[in-house]
Parts: sequence; structure tokens; C-alpha cells
Amino acid sequence: MKMDLNAIIEKMETGDQDAALIALQTYNKEKWSAGLLYELAVKSQCFTFETNEHEHREDGNLQERLGELVLSFLERDLQPSCQLACLETIRILSRDKKCLAPFSSRAAMEILAHHAALTQKEGEATTEIPDLERIVEALKCLCNMILNSEAAQGLGAEMHLVVGLAERLKQCREPIWNLEVLFFDLRLTFMLTALRMDVRTQLQQELRGVNLLAEALDATLGVCWPDTCEVARAGVTDGEELPPFSREVTECAMEILKILFNITFDTNHRQVDEEEAAMYRHLGAILRHCLMSIADSEDRTEEFHSHTCNLLGNLPLPCLDVLILPKVQPCSVEYTGVNMDAVNMLLDLMEKRLDRGKKLKESLLPSLNLLTESSRIHRGTRKFLRMKVLPPLRDVMTRPEVGNTLRNKLVRLMTHIDTDVKHCAAEFLFVLCKESVSRFIKYTGYGNAAGLLAARGLMRGGHNPGHYSEDEDSETEEYKEAKAQINPVTGRVEEEQPNPMEGMTEEQKEREAMKLVHMFDKLSRENLIQPMKLEPDGQMTKLNPDDFTKLSQQGQITQNDSDSEVE
Repeated sequence: MKMDLNAIIEKMETGDQDAALIALQTYNKEKWSAGLLYELAVKSQCFTFETNEHEHREDGNLQERLGELVLSFLERDLQPSCQLACLETIRILSRDKKCLAPFSSRAAMEILAHHAALTQKEGEATTEIPDLERIVEALKCLCNMILNSEAAQGLGAEMHLVVGLAERLKQCREPIWNLEVLFFDLRLTFMLTALRMDVRTQLQQELRGVNLLAEALDATLGVCWPDTCEVARAGVTDGEELPPFSREVTECAMEILKILFNITFDTNHRQVDEEEAAMYRHLGAILRHCLMSIADSEDRTEEFHSHTCNLLGNLPLPCLDVLILPKVQPCSVEYTGVNMDAVNMLLDLMEKRLDRGKKLKESLLPSLNLLTESSRIHRGTRKFLRMKVLPPLRDVMTRPEVGNTLRNKLVRLMTHIDTDVKHCAAEFLFVLCKESVSRFIKYTGYGNAAGLLAARGLMRGGHNPGHYSEDEDSETEEYKEAKAQINPVTGRVEEEQPNPMEGMTEEQKEREAMKLVHMFDKLSRENLIQPMKLEPDGQMTKLNPDDFTKLSQQGQITQNDSDSEVE
């Protein structure tokens, strides 16, 4: 039977706990059932709700009144079941942005923070055994408020909720707290750091957030430390396959990774002192373990690895050496005596996302940028990736962008419609080529390479300055034999084409050239194309109408000289 909101409010106004409890439980149960039915209808794409908007929604004024009454109840000394019912009602009401008014005041936020055990009233004794169910429900209410209300976001920052959250995170190894409390603590912290710059700064600097969250991640994953920068799973011997993390552990870990991303997004290119470098290496070692671990499902593993890659990209570049520091194990991917398991995993993740072809900017670029920067700063990583991505050329008859090798796929991205995607793909290959223009053109073709070369002023060739070793570019016998016949623009051996100027005199060739100049000039003046010229420094600049005039004059002078010689 459909509930009567007026009747529920009347029972609440009596102030009787038992009557209020029954009324709120009825309200909460019906709202939960309605939400479940709606979710099922959306999933099945079967919409059969015929009621109009007025009939479907409760009167906003009545809902606000219910919210006010529930808050007044929470200020009283209630039995636990009644407290829980009140908080459940607030959680339901706070989902609707039109019902937030009663909960957006400082007094309301303080009530919720108190029930979430983030603040303590003066003179109140600390509870030895906290009511975890009540704390979780209050945290859910706070999460809804921070998500939906700018006023609540500001109040959350003013009340320093993050301080209370940080204090509880320090106790994450204590058995009195369960993973559900940890998850919603982390979810609330993530929302505050995502939406408030001041909270982000406070957590990072004042509360030493990186150390705090690294310790929380360590505790959540249950890892141990065989060496300073080497992480293992507690209870798992060397060489033994790592068991998957449970759903609860993975979800908590992902929240920690997202918070860490928020507070470290500007650290990768700044100088860090020895203490900070040690802290980030410690975190990087845990992230390597995350990369080598799996969750309880394939989709959750993909999401877990995605957040790990995003955060690894924020670490200071010199600290990425922790990815290759662990000892080589019998089952490791090894290159020149170095453990390349993590680098190989990143490469596999990048190729999977590349093959999927969806949302490349969001899914592909973090891992691609991470591999690029690791290659730029670590010689061993670059040589390993070059062996995997750009092996010595043997097939000289196929265009670089045609085929199913990783090189072919990345070269195809170099002409992608998204500028960021094509730039990152080109940058990765360019770094693997030690930023050598000739080597870059050899593996990609001049046509595909032109965009990056033009952006860097390297259209005339040369070598971009960088810190690279002098290892030689080995050439296969197939490449050596065909090298003279390879078309540098397409990057392959082309079939011989007839010369269109064969049999033409010099005057005819010059006349055809001047026709082309006039055609370009006309198209340029009509703003249909923008012709460019290559300056001596390798930069591309616009061709102006005056440049076409000079070319025409030079052509006329040349033609007149030819006519004089004939006479």
C-alpha cells in the first residue's frame, strides 16, 4: 500500500521513538523498493511508468519537513535502531538535489559528522566499541551531500572533515574498523579532494597524505617487504601465483589510488628531495605490486590497473626505477639481467586498450605516457621496449601503418583524428628511436612522422638533444639490400612509376611549375588552403601572397634567360 507522507510526518511530530521508527522504516522500505524497480526497468529498457511527474514525486515541502524532523530526532538520545532509521531516511532524501535544504546547514552537517564519528562533542566519552552500522550510514549521507551540494562542500572544508578522516585512516590496521567503514571514509575523502583544492592541499601537506595513504594501501592489500623497494604478498612464497584480491579489498584500494592521484597530480615533473624521493619510491613499489595483481573479476582488474597506471604517471620520473628493481625470478620477464615484469605488463595493458579502440584518450594515454617517460629516463626500459615494439626491420614491402604488429598499430595512431592521441603515439616511437630523425623516419615513414617533426622544427632532419646511449641501430640483411629503393615518405619499397616529365623540355617543365605556383596562389587567396614553407631552422611558416609573386618573377626571369640562349 502506498505510504502517506503526511501520516509519517504526523507520527514524527509526536516525538515518540517507537511510532517514528515504524513510520521511517515503512518510508525507507518503500523508497528502497521503488528505487530497485526503477533500476531493473532501466537495465531491461522496459519503461512502463505511466504516472505523470506530479503524481510520481512527493511534495517537496513535505520532504523538507520530514528532513527537518529527522535531524531534530538525531539530536536526541535515541535507541540505535531509531538512529539508523533516521540516517537511512536522510540518505534517501539527500539523493534528490531538490531536497537538500534541511541538510545543507552547518548544524545539520555537524550532526551527520558526529554520527559518522568524525567529530566529538565536548565532554563526550569516547566509545570503545563504535556502532559501525550507524557510522557507515552517516558516511553515506555525507557522501551524498558533498556530491550534490556546493554549500555542503564548503562546510565540509570549513569543518575540517578531512582531519577526522585522516585520524581514522591512521587506525586502519585496528580490528575495530571493518572494510565497509574504510571504503566510505575513502569515498568521502576522494570527493572532498576532487571538489576542493584547499582540502587537497591540506591532506597533502599538513596531514602528510602520501605517507598516510601509502600506509593505508599497504594495510589494505596485506603486503610485506622482503627488501626496501620490493613488495610481496604476506603468506605467498616466491614464485607462487598471487591469489586475486577480494571485491571489498579492491574497491578500497581503488579509492586510495584515486585520492593519491588527486593530491599528486603536479609532482611528476618537479624536483623532490631525498626524503620525498624515498616516499614516492615506497609508494611506487606498492603500485608495482598492484600492477602485477588481479581482482576478483576481469572488469574490476581492468579498472584496478587503470587507476594504478594513472597514479604511476604522477610519480617523479626518477622514482619510476622501482618498476625494474625487484630481483629476477624464474618466471620473470628478464632483459639484460633486469626484471621487466612490470614494464611488460604495462605494454600488454597498452596494447589491449589499443585493440579495444574505445575512448583512446582516456584509456590509452596514461599507460602510453608512462612508457614514454620510463623509456626516456631509463636506458634498460627503452631498449627492452624497442626490442618489443621496433624490432629490426625485415618487411620492407609493406607500409609501416599496415599490419597487426604493435609498431603498425602505433604508426596508425600517428594520423589519428585526436591530436593528443597522435602526438603521444608519435612521441613514444620517437623516444624509442632515441629522438633520431633518420631512425624515426625509417620505422614510420616521413609522411607519418611529419606532424611530430614539424612541431619540433626537425623537418630538415637532425637529432633532438637527449640523454641516450650510443648503441647502434642494427640493420637486417633484408633492409640493407632494399635501403636504396625504399621511399622515405611511405617507408616501403614502391613499384617503379613512369616519369610524368619524361620527354619534356626544360621550358615545358618550368611552364608546368609556374602553372602549379599560380594554382596554389589562387587557392591560398581564396582561403581554401594554407601553403607552408620550410625555414632554414627546420620550422614551418606560412607562404604569403608576396612569396608567390617572387616565385612568379623568378620563373619569368628563368624563362627569359632560356629564350635569350635560344636566340
